[in-house]
Amino acid sequence: MRRILAGAAAAVGSALLIAGCSSGAASSGSASGGGSGPVAVRLGYLANITHAPTLIGVKNGYFAKALGSAGTLRTSTYSSGTQETTAILSGQLDAAYVGPNPAINAWQKSGGKAIKIVSGAATGGASIVAKPGVTSARQFKGKSIATPSLGNTQDVAARAWLKQGGLSTSAVGGGDVTVKPTTPNSAAVLEYKSGQIAGASEPSPYDVEMEQAGGRVLLSEPGVTTLLMVTQSFLSAHPAIVNDLLKAQIESNDFIKKDPAQAAKVANSELAAYTGKPLKPKVLTPAFKEITFTDDPDAASLTTDASQAAGVGLLQKASLQGIFDLGPLNSGLRAAGEKQVASS
Repeated sequence: MRRILAGAAAAVGSALLIAGCSSGAASSGSASGGGSGPVAVRLGYLANITHAPTLIGVKNGYFAKALGSAGTLRTSTYSSGTQETTAILSGQLDAAYVGPNPAINAWQKSGGKAIKIVSGAATGGASIVAKPGVTSARQFKGKSIATPSLGNTQDVAARAWLKQGGLSTSAVGGGDVTVKPTTPNSAAVLEYKSGQIAGASEPSPYDVEMEQAGGRVLLSEPGVTTLLMVTQSFLSAHPAIVNDLLKAQIESNDFIKKDPAQAAKVANSELAAYTGKPLKPKVLTPAFKEITFTDDPDAASLTTDASQAAGVGLLQKASLQGIFDLGPLNSGLRAAGEKQVASS
């Protein structure tokens, strides 16, 4: 992903082709800042269970309720955080739920001037799954492994894990193991089932689907999985709107904590609007359970992610100082009577 921005225009075009408006939302448009009309908030996210707080916030109307007459939510779904980063850096989005590595990439590519991370949303919920005969990283030598996109969180995790096993990878597909960026995520599941790949590093529910197809989980990827980042320009121009987004985010995660079974059903219903069909209960239940839904962005794990990305050659070493702005989130958590979070 660190290098894929050289083809930013093509990636944005691809992202917009697959982007779809959520139920009850208008298509993407520019944020409005003038006049007395509502602010158009362009929000991106992935059609994955790891983005359940967003799916629930849209389906249950939490975002619409929090924004009220002040804002209009305009949503677009993407196949990978790589595409979201390209979109946000090119001015197509105001805010996006992404994995840590796309957020780090946006921060570094802009010299720390484009985005701020304002909240976490989920941790865990991604795994490296392999064919039954593959029991270690070393056994991937000469084989192929799929990831969602070059430089995304699962891609970096897979490359770092393979490197720890003594195997090399390349951004262009060379090395001891061929890493295949594969979109959409469901395509990786099909390639796994047909034997085209020896395994994959995927988020929930796709890792669960591969495991249920006979796969072996070799690594349950730790740390933050989903974050909310906003452009610094939008945060500066519309701080109250960002507060509203965070209020809805907190409400979504509270709903999940109070009734996880019902929350899973709601998220699945909204997910089906994008994928064309809901997840089967045998996939949905374990997929939801493997994720911890939390507003805490787990700042320590973000540092680990940045170090791993640099270690596999997808990111230059860079300081993350200033990447978080958790003041608005902590204000929202205080108002909800909940524990505040730290940025270090």
